[in-house]
Amino acid sequence: MSRELLELILPRLAKRLNRQLRRYRQGQLDDAEFTARFEELLEQQHAWLANRGYADVDAAIAVHGAVLVLSQPGLKAEAKEQSIPMEVIEFRAVKAAATDIVEHYGMNQLKAIHLIGSIVALYAGAK
Repeated sequence: MSRELLELILPRLAKRLNRQLRRYRQGQLDDAEFTARFEELLEQQHAWLANRGYADVDAAIAVHGAVLVLSQPGLKAEAKEQSIPMEVIEFRAVKAAATDIVEHYGMNQLKAIHLIGSIVALYAGAK
């Protein structure tokens, strides 16, 4: 997974996700609308990368990894709320993302976990 790919997707996704979150918090979107727009946003980001020549699986891994990096505050809050170490919550999220990659792209589960986990470790740890 190239660092360049993540450098492309993180700012784009962060900006667009932040916009959707603000609208959700202001009551302009309900849960169903937010979920639908979030899924649409992820599909758009995947397509944007694919249109720039990145392989589908690489684009999907980058988008999943970026979502987890941007989700760190929520994951930390969940860990605190459940009195579970952050690493446990984070690994569950990485594993869920990897499972999606396996189901849609046929990649080996451990490889998907490694790739997504590497993104999270590199970018989330840098915050």
